[in-house]
Amino acid sequence: MTSQLESLNRWVDDVARLTQPDRIHWCDGSEAENRALIAQMEADGTLIALNPQTHPNCWLHRSHPSDVARVEHLTLVCTKEQEDAGPNNHWMAPAEAHAKIDALFAGSMKGRTMYVIPYCMGPIDSPISRCGVEITDSPYVVVNMRIMTRMGAPALARIEREGTFVKGLHSTGDLDPDKRWIMHFPEELTIKSIGSGYGGNALLGKKCHALRIGSWQARSEGWLAEHMLILGVENPKGEKTYVAAAFPSACGKTNFAMIIPPKGYEGWEVTTIGDDIAWIKPDAMGRLHAINPENGLFGVAPGTNEKSNPNALATLHANCIFTNVALTHDGDVWWEGLTEEAPSHLIDWTGKEWTPGCGRPAAHPNSRFTAPASQVPSIDPAWEDPAGVPISAFIVGGRVSKAFPLVFQSFDWAHGVYLAATMGSEATAAAVGQAAMRRDPFAMLPFCGYNMGDYWAHWLSIGRSLPEAPGIFRVNWFRKDENGKFVWPGFGDNMRALEWIVNRVKGRAGAVESPYGWVPRYADLNWKGLEFPKAKYDEIVKVDREKGLAEAADQVAHFAQFGDKLPKEMELERQLLVARLERSPAVWELVA
Repeated sequence: MTSQLESLNRWVDDVARLTQPDRIHWCDGSEAENRALIAQMEADGTLIALNPQTHPNCWLHRSHPSDVARVEHLTLVCTKEQEDAGPNNHWMAPAEAHAKIDALFAGSMKGRTMYVIPYCMGPIDSPISRCGVEITDSPYVVVNMRIMTRMGAPALARIEREGTFVKGLHSTGDLDPDKRWIMHFPEELTIKSIGSGYGGNALLGKKCHALRIGSWQARSEGWLAEHMLILGVENPKGEKTYVAAAFPSACGKTNFAMIIPPKGYEGWEVTTIGDDIAWIKPDAMGRLHAINPENGLFGVAPGTNEKSNPNALATLHANCIFTNVALTHDGDVWWEGLTEEAPSHLIDWTGKEWTPGCGRPAAHPNSRFTAPASQVPSIDPAWEDPAGVPISAFIVGGRVSKAFPLVFQSFDWAHGVYLAATMGSEATAAAVGQAAMRRDPFAMLPFCGYNMGDYWAHWLSIGRSLPEAPGIFRVNWFRKDENGKFVWPGFGDNMRALEWIVNRVKGRAGAVESPYGWVPRYADLNWKGLEFPKAKYDEIVKVDREKGLAEAADQVAHFAQFGDKLPKEMELERQLLVARLERSPAVWELVA
């Protein structure tokens, strides 16, 4: 290798001395390499080949029962100053963190192969993309990283050209939960993870690099790394608009990324750029362009079915790795929600016999699939465009039963940042009034690699630098009636709010001012193909003054966490909301 890769070679040598593997393998990303790794894992039981008739080139993996999800309390951001990590992160001083985790890495790869994985997050030739190298002792990680990133020789060539990369060191160790850490060192562009083989803890290109380290890189370099889907909307005239959206978990993010227009929207098309992460950068003209830094989908299986997300289900027909789902007698996969009725007999995610009524789930609630993004039926033709796609609107939203309207637009960029900074979902169902909010600003609370107060300030700064900033909208598909039933049908009918958003940023959709923002009137939405009377619509856009004031009051403690790091604009926007609510009627309603 050339001298430009000397730092990489030195790091690999240092890691080998620490972890003491039996051998070192530099991954080239080739099909031959992938086949050899899969054959190796089939032989040792790490992967189980699925029925080639129903799921060709697919496998099932079962993880250790103690290793089935991200571990937030063991996930650290290790900056020199604790306030740079912020109250949104668990922190440890870098020197202490390195010493603690390196002691666990010592000799951890004895008897194993150490794999060196050069990878690129994003299209290999995109100026928005960034590269990394993950060192791991898990062949399961290697084959998943091949699906999720652009991995191998092309990435190594880009690293050689640029001379910079994110360092990620991973070992499954002995899978002892008491010896499990996921540590991030943003100032060093370094990740260290030990004791877990689960995707979010072990596939270091995903949340660890793409968001925690990526958000730090983005702030340093003047762009945005976000936990957002990206989709395109094309109307019957052939006009294409791209939007990015951030929703907390259980709010329909993947479904929205692959939304199928409902009856009444003939001639419309929605396409998918990405379902989870967006890297967004101003171009030379000051317009925001976004790429999906991932090459695949790492999705939750339970609840995915022909009705909830047919595009996602169709994606899983081949070339996938399923983790912790159930196995049918004929070598197929099953999970709760896949079919209305469960099969009469399965092998559950732990390898045990399972029958309906046995008292335990067949698939783990966090069971997953890893699938190539290129197989998504709705994938956008420009999903790998190195320039990215132009973003015209941002959408944020949570799960709120009482207070927030179906859809509304912020008054301006700062107000939009405030709406995203305070968003979240109800922590509990409440019989009376507004349930307490579980805040998840920008859906980034577990993933922001630095102080969230600085993160909000960065968003404000980006907006000030743009000649024409995209609109920011908030949605809420989850308003309930007095019987606790959802009023809005959701799923494909969310297209009606999306069309209004697109038309709004194009300057051709009406709205009226509410205490929360600009709300569409009934006549401003397209109701073709849906029976949804005006009275029901009025119910999901009205604003209850006392519930709104309670929400604003609850934000005080949320903001107080960030002390001097809180941008002054955030508290000003909160006070402006209070002022608008106080001068509004007890129940603000549409009058037209």
